[in-house]
Amino acid sequence: MASTAPSLRPLSSWKGLLRQSRQQRTCIRCLSTALATAPAQSLPPPPPRLRSPFRILNDTSHTSLKRIKTYPPPPSLRNKFPHPVDDWQAYHMKELDPRGSRTRLFDRYNPDVPHVGDILLVTFKTGDPFAGVCLSIKRRGVDTGILLRSRLTLVGVEMWVKVYSPNVKAVEVVKRAEKRARRGKLYYMRKPKHDKGSVEREVEEYLKRRRLIRSGELGVKDPLKSAKNPSAARSGVGAR
Repeated sequence: MASTAPSLRPLSSWKGLLRQSRQQRTCIRCLSTALATAPAQSLPPPPPRLRSPFRILNDTSHTSLKRIKTYPPPPSLRNKFPHPVDDWQAYHMKELDPRGSRTRLFDRYNPDVPHVGDILLVTFKTGDPFAGVCLSIKRRGVDTGILLRSRLTLVGVEMWVKVYSPNVKAVEVVKRAEKRARRGKLYYMRKPKHDKGSVEREVEEYLKRRRLIRSGELGVKDPLKSAKNPSAARSGVGAR
């Protein structure tokens, strides 16, 4: 015969829980009744109401507080410098390019402005010159730069050159492209199919022609010695 002890244990636990809940309800009722029937004198007085700090500061009759002295905002420099970025660009361009030759060389309205696809020669104050095909021209004021690509020891090499860098001595156009490119960035020339390779032969022909012009053998006036527009010649407008 099975024992009845396991079936009686849940019932006893439920009875204990119900008994505790009844006792709690009775205590709550007693407390609520006592508070409702208690006299008003036995209750503690309400706390004093504090005045708002804003009301105290605005009250002129209260003389014990010192007023904080306020100062007007400083005058705005917007009227004096309406375009601060443009002024900053003009200041540095005037300092880095006092003659304005590089600015005129890369001006969009200049007929001799270099385009993508042209071969450019950059001469540095420190180090060897670098020549390559111009793949991209970024016009950003003082941050104007050109991307040149060439091949050195059978390895493709690219270099970003900042036009207004103090390390750049001159930028010359070695050879113009036969046909005007229809794109603004010639990144497709990185592929072996369109890569022009080394430009040493074009640079040697350009330097040879420049030496002959300076010596006077070709009967062409040297632009570097002309006093009318020496800055344009220094900027590097080369032969077409």
